[in-house]
Amino acid sequence: MYPILLELGPVTIFTYGLLVATGFFTAILLASKQGEKEGMDPQVIMDLCFYILLSAIIGARLLYVIVEYKYFVERPLDIFKVWKGGLVFYGGLVLAIAVAMYIAKKKKLPIWKTADIIAPSIAVGQAIGRWGCLFAGCCYGAQTDLPWGITFTDQKSLAPLNEALHPTQIYLSLNAILIFSILVWMRKRKKFDGQIFCMYGILYSIGRFIIEYFRSDDRGFAIEGILSTSQFIGLFALLISVLGFLKLKKNGALTP
Repeated sequence: MYPILLELGPVTIFTYGLLVATGFFTAILLASKQGEKEGMDPQVIMDLCFYILLSAIIGARLLYVIVEYKYFVERPLDIFKVWKGGLVFYGGLVLAIAVAMYIAKKKKLPIWKTADIIAPSIAVGQAIGRWGCLFAGCCYGAQTDLPWGITFTDQKSLAPLNEALHPTQIYLSLNAILIFSILVWMRKRKKFDGQIFCMYGILYSIGRFIIEYFRSDDRGFAIEGILSTSQFIGLFALLISVLGFLKLKKNGALTP
């Protein structure tokens, strides 16, 4: 793959950073357009998404630094080199949800309706951003002899070189596309506010849990060799999403 897309003198454009940024801004545009369709001020949705973007990057980076603390203790300045890779989605999701709820309450937005508007866009952002992971070589898979295995040869890649690996970055992208398709299909069929957001949490947690078994990068383990950090957090995310789904369904169309 190509970790560096372009070098112009002192300016270096990293493919990872470009694709992650593209994913974020595509998600923001889609969310604002959907908000307008549902009678909400698109500018308000765009502003909310901007804060979600910042908090997601900070949270995702923070969790990655915590998991890989041994590396960053020796190289503290590398903490800020986000464009080279190193974001843990669940860290970003947790902080983004907390910030989004705070801002939504402050601006008196219908929280669950707003969450339903944004959820499919999160999946789109992931689908694009995971290709950045592929080009950078992060989030790489275990060795495989399957015909679709990917071999990294670029010396600047974060993945092991010259051996066929599961393309877990593509698995994650396809998983996000599938989730987006399901959530869009649900839009006109939803029975209560919050249904789409909770379904996102359920689907993503399950898909991510399965795909983690095909990964081989050093990402931390809750139970060494059995349960990765992301799987551990994903179990809680799944439980919370299921309980939220059942509670909101019981309460009917809830718009706090």
